[in-house]
Amino acid sequence: MPSPYIRRRQLAVEIRKLREERNLTSDDLAGLVFHSRTKITRLENAQVRPDLAEIMNMLDLLEITGSRYDRLLKLAREAAQKGWWDRYGMSMGPRQKLAADLEYNARTIRSYDQTAIPGALQCPRFVEALVDLDRLQRTIDYEPKRMTEAREKRQHELLRPDGPSYEVVLDECVIRRLDVPADAMAAQLRHMIAAVSEAERIIIRVLLHTARVRGGFLPKSSFYLYTFPDSGDPPMGVVDTATTDLVLTKQRDVARYAGMYNRLLEAALSIEESLGFFDRVAKQLTEQTGSET
Repeated sequence: MPSPYIRRRQLAVEIRKLREERNLTSDDLAGLVFHSRTKITRLENAQVRPDLAEIMNMLDLLEITGSRYDRLLKLAREAAQKGWWDRYGMSMGPRQKLAADLEYNARTIRSYDQTAIPGALQCPRFVEALVDLDRLQRTIDYEPKRMTEAREKRQHELLRPDGPSYEVVLDECVIRRLDVPADAMAAQLRHMIAAVSEAERIIIRVLLHTARVRGGFLPKSSFYLYTFPDSGDPPMGVVDTATTDLVLTKQRDVARYAGMYNRLLEAALSIEESLGFFDRVAKQLTEQTGSET
């Protein structure tokens, strides 16, 4: 199944192109198809799953026929598909749903994680500690148990036989600075050792705080890079911010982040050195926990 999110973005471009070809404003198109201007705007910004009947009606009113009609209807049908992540409703939240969508349909994933452990690689004890941190900052608007189940499902899908390759550069500051209990971090580090050991497609490399990243400026936030098996789906990126995910589709932007990722990768520890680092820190944290009891 192709990514519904990517198909929604492609459909959004096509709808805008149809409107502009006919010199219609958003208000004009809304009036023609008996929708609100807000609905048209959301369709053109890929913010809503399309309704097939409404798209068919739009194409008919705009007198789209032949192969173009067939192509756009196929695009709308794929954009309207639901994935396993939709079963979790608001328990996942829009950011985790986007990640699940792109992960499920990706061929390769590369990420630089500056402030968090990758969601698809988190163990239950660690997720529990993150929920506690979240409660300190705000009133949570999700059900923690369902959210944990969703993250476990993401990991299961990531590790399926035909799943994508996943390479992570993890900044040491995540391990040292994140205020979770020592036993939770130790469990998470051992969980990542197991994930890498069990699946060759999963690679995690640590960027030490003493590492010098040569060739340019440092990244300002975490980011993720995706490629897809369909040749018609170009690479894309997602940049993590405090409040939302910034989606990159322009190839010069994606290429800039890919170059940055390669520089980070060159500065990071090898796979074997990273696993050894996780093991040492996990033992230190376990000893620390024992000394506190």
